[in-house]
Amino acid sequence: MVHPRIFPAHPVPPLLCPTYSPVVTDPLTLLGIKEPSRSRSGTFTQNLLLEPKDTMRLLSQTLCLCLALALCQADHHAGHTNDVKPGGHNDHQHGQNDHQHGQNDHGHHTGFGLDRCKGLEMDAVVVNEEGVPYFFKGDHLFKGFHGKAELSNGSFAELDDHHHLGHVDAAFRMHYEDNPTEHDHIFFFLDTKVFSYYKHKLEDGYPKDISAVFPGIPDHLTAAVVCPKPDCDEDSVIFFKGDDIYHYNVRTKKVDEKEFKSMPNCTSAFRYAEHYYCFHGHQFSKFDPKTGDVHGRYPKEARDYFMKCSKFGNTTDHVEREQCSRVHLDAITSDDAGNVLAFRGHYFLDQDAATEKWTADPIEKHFKELHSNPDAVFTYENHLYMVKDNKIYVYTTAEPHKLLEGYPKALKDEIGLEGPISAAFVCQDHHIAHVVKGQTIYDIDLKASPRVPVKDLPFTTVSSIDAGMCGPKGVKIFKGNYYYHFDSMKVMLMSKLIPEAHSVPMELFGCDH
Repeated sequence: MVHPRIFPAHPVPPLLCPTYSPVVTDPLTLLGIKEPSRSRSGTFTQNLLLEPKDTMRLLSQTLCLCLALALCQADHHAGHTNDVKPGGHNDHQHGQNDHQHGQNDHGHHTGFGLDRCKGLEMDAVVVNEEGVPYFFKGDHLFKGFHGKAELSNGSFAELDDHHHLGHVDAAFRMHYEDNPTEHDHIFFFLDTKVFSYYKHKLEDGYPKDISAVFPGIPDHLTAAVVCPKPDCDEDSVIFFKGDDIYHYNVRTKKVDEKEFKSMPNCTSAFRYAEHYYCFHGHQFSKFDPKTGDVHGRYPKEARDYFMKCSKFGNTTDHVEREQCSRVHLDAITSDDAGNVLAFRGHYFLDQDAATEKWTADPIEKHFKELHSNPDAVFTYENHLYMVKDNKIYVYTTAEPHKLLEGYPKALKDEIGLEGPISAAFVCQDHHIAHVVKGQTIYDIDLKASPRVPVKDLPFTTVSSIDAGMCGPKGVKIFKGNYYYHFDSMKVMLMSKLIPEAHSVPMELFGCDH
């Protein structure tokens, strides 16, 4: 029989395989074997007979051709592995195509170069058991408010094993204390399937059809967010698909369709610090989960409030952004005059003790050598001690802030501890710096020479703190979007219970939303 034409419809690019002509595409011709002639009726007029030596030559040359074609095809695909598709939520078609690739095909892992500060539209957002938000884009995720993208299957391996992950449509963490088999489980929605995870492990029997787990909820969702009592009348989940809104009662499994007239279509949504946020592109709106009403000046820029991005535009109200940001503080202190300085990323807030008015400025503008992102800041004898990594910078509290001669110095040389540290503060009228490193508080006598830890005590009431500040009314410990107040250092060290949580944006900075 005549050999089929095994070459692709388009000739092989001569630059990739220069030994082959883009014109000649018949394998027999390339091998130097004449194809049998045909009659006008299309039948063969002679048989194709090969000598033994021709058979061996045909076999060896065919193998060489197969190898050459494989190398050409691999080279062609390699040129596309780092392509990053920009922009919108319509990436879902791209994600569905990715599902056709095998598990070991990494050509669809396009997270190289993903930068959330360039205005990415997230596919889904979910808050884990520790309160850390995960932002999903394609087959990657961002953990928390800063840091680089990482592959989603590094944290949720079975997503890729079962579905060759190209995107996540929606996600939420269930709140339903009456049912411990679902409470605190994270649900992911991909096309027609739902995955249930508990402590990053896929539950037995999953993935399942969405309709089997959440009857009445459609496939190919665009967003989802949990809504526990009393935020909603009953423990519920709100599902979004374009203009359609579904309130799903977790207990009865009843579905009520809603109409949120004042809200844009959500491309992702999540509940954070007891507020509800709908993301659309790289903007967001805060909404009422029962009615969908949006109050206040929205939409707002997500990069101002949910991401640590230094400079991407000149139209932002920096004061409101820093006051109302949901990103945790890096450091906070009050100087001897009672002025409060709070640091986050590349900016800091300064509250004047006399007027109680807040202002915001780039850190680099006032503390050029520090530049950004201090680990801890404390005030002692009209100087600001600013710690970053393994170095300490000392500035005057009076403006303009001047770096003292000889600084920065090694942190160990200055206080006898290696960095990094979590927080540091000095209580009023004292000369002891309380330095938090891990779950231990070290006391440093600032009048001693050399300065070394004189005492260390465990502190486990609040784990993994971000910042701390001490003043006339006691100690404030900051973690995430909240702070916890203790009447004194002694009370804090003796406490076994976590005190009431206070909102940093609203109760400390006076944000009204």
